[in-house]
Amino acid sequence: MRRRDLILKSGLLLAALSITPPRANALGGVVLDNGIDVPNFELEGSSQRDPDKQRWALNDFRGQWLVLYFYPRDFTGGCTIEARGFAKFLDRYQDLNASVVGISADSVDDHASFCSSEGLDFPLLSDPDGRVSKSYGSWMAPYSLRHTFLIDPDGKLRKRWTAVRPSGHAQEVLDELINQRDNTAV
Repeated sequence: MRRRDLILKSGLLLAALSITPPRANALGGVVLDNGIDVPNFELEGSSQRDPDKQRWALNDFRGQWLVLYFYPRDFTGGCTIEARGFAKFLDRYQDLNASVVGISADSVDDHASFCSSEGLDFPLLSDPDGRVSKSYGSWMAPYSLRHTFLIDPDGKLRKRWTAVRPSGHAQEVLDELINQRDNTAV
């Protein structure tokens, strides 16, 4: 192949790779775009902080930041590490007018037991059929995938993480929350 043809093909390949489709597919479904209104949800769940509350909806968090994280299963190694991370920084999140909410396919009773055993003071919501997880591109039956979404007080997606590594993730999200708040306060 002549050098000129090789350079031309290389340039076309780079141009093709730089084109971003309007909606990207990922393991678990269509990935949400930053800046869009996130899908609404209403699910049953469990919370040590508010034991009498049985259902949570996106509208419950209007006017504040929301860290919405999806995870596969209660009581597993990675999920426990991730939950403990968010619990460790929960006061910092709350100081920044942010709530943390976890979603998985586990039952409300399993969530209650997990919250109790790990001392989790944020709600864990039950999505057994994956309806909400699917709407966020975070479902591979029969589990939610490990994805996190940072949602602003108006319900718009500001940052997403897919294929999350549990260790250190809560700090990473907290740092991004601080960055986002600083950028919107200007």
